[in-house]
Amino acid sequence: MNKNFLELRNISKSYGEKQAVKDFSMTVPEGSIYGMIGPNGAGKTTTIRMIMDIIAPDTGQILLRGTQVDESFKNRVGYLPEERGLHKKMKIKDVIRFLAELKEYKTQAWDEEIDFWLDKMSLNDCRDKKVEELSKGMQQKLQFITTVFHKPEIVILDELFSGLDPLNIELVKNSIFDLRAGGATILFSTHVMEQAEKMCDHIVMINEGQKMLDGELATVKAQFGKNTVQIVFDGDPGFVEKHSTVARVLTFPSYIEAKLNDGADHMQLLRDLVANNSVSKYELVEPSLYNIFIETAGIAPNSEQSEILKEGALNV
Repeated sequence: MNKNFLELRNISKSYGEKQAVKDFSMTVPEGSIYGMIGPNGAGKTTTIRMIMDIIAPDTGQILLRGTQVDESFKNRVGYLPEERGLHKKMKIKDVIRFLAELKEYKTQAWDEEIDFWLDKMSLNDCRDKKVEELSKGMQQKLQFITTVFHKPEIVILDELFSGLDPLNIELVKNSIFDLRAGGATILFSTHVMEQAEKMCDHIVMINEGQKMLDGELATVKAQFGKNTVQIVFDGDPGFVEKHSTVARVLTFPSYIEAKLNDGADHMQLLRDLVANNSVSKYELVEPSLYNIFIETAGIAPNSEQSEILKEGALNV
């Protein structure tokens, strides 16, 4: 495995006085699922557009296997931008083949390969329909097919899951795992931390155009210690927030996550909880990526900005 498969070295991009990306570097290992995470407007899409040579960096280098990315990269990559777009009047099977041929993909088994992907994405019944006849979710799955059909070495996905229901999220997630198992490298951006936590083996956090931290997911989480408690109970979260052992609380739809004070006795919190409430889950865990990002970025827990970062978490 090439540890330096895709490298960004000190890239920057400004628009007038606004610096969208600032001296940003990252290394995507070959065969990894690499998550670029951060809030909307953090610089993720700008970074991806520089990788794709849609816009040029003001400074820095973008390398594939140690060589400056050139025009040939476009046939070796599958790119699904945040802004979707397909030829609405074309039939599904025709748009798949058309876009694959633009990537100079050749096969003697067009029908078989198209049928494989339509079946995988539960679109086989729509094989002869036009794009405009599909629902938004179906179009999104079709665009995913067109992104990966030509067997790219690296797949770049910008906010892939936006607008998909839970069932289709599972279909796409499983397809991504299959692509990685087949040797592809996956780079995807998301503002929903739980997506990255459940899928990625490497992550980079970006906020206001700057890298905050990066590395293997397990290593990043281990840096923040195991002093967080996930709790499901029938009482008032305010009881936990005010407890002497607790530094802060993040409230999710189905549980709360309490970050403990340094040196605090988590068993004291449990004893006090059980004495006053019915507790169905109490688990000492490493902090979630969401919690790590909130802490690293200095965002107030349960603020409007932090709530946006939770968006879609139940569907992942």
